[in-house]
Amino acid sequence: MEKKKLIQARKQKGFTQKDIAEILCMGMSNYSRKEKGILSMRNEEWEKIAEFLGVPVEEMHEQEEAQIIICKDQAVGIINGTNNVYTIPEHILESQRKYIKMLEAENEELKRKK
Repeated sequence: MEKKKLIQARKQKGFTQKDIAEILCMGMSNYSRKEKGILSMRNEEWEKIAEFLGVPVEEMHEQEEAQIIICKDQAVGIINGTNNVYTIPEHILESQRKYIKMLEAENEELKRKK
C-alpha cells in the first residue's frame, strides 16, 4: 500500500526520494519500494524520516498491509549466513494456508486408506 501521507509530507518539505534514502543509508530504489508499499518500513525508519522532515510520526505513518517474514539463508561458504526480509501480502499467505490444510486433509485420507 502506497504511503500517501509520507509522500505528501516529503514533497511539501521539498525533499526527494534520494534525500530520504540517504538519511536511511539505503539506495533510492530500495526506498522507493518502501514508499510504494512493496517493502515494509521499520519503526526506526519512520522515526528517522519524521525527525528529518520535522513532522510527527503519527501525521505520516500508515499501517502496513503485508506481513514480514524473516528467513535465515545458509549458503555454502558463508559462515554467518544472511538475514533477508521478505514482504508477502496477506492474501498470498492466506492462499498458502488453505492449500496446506487441503494437503494435510489429503494426507490423512491416504493414511486411513492404508
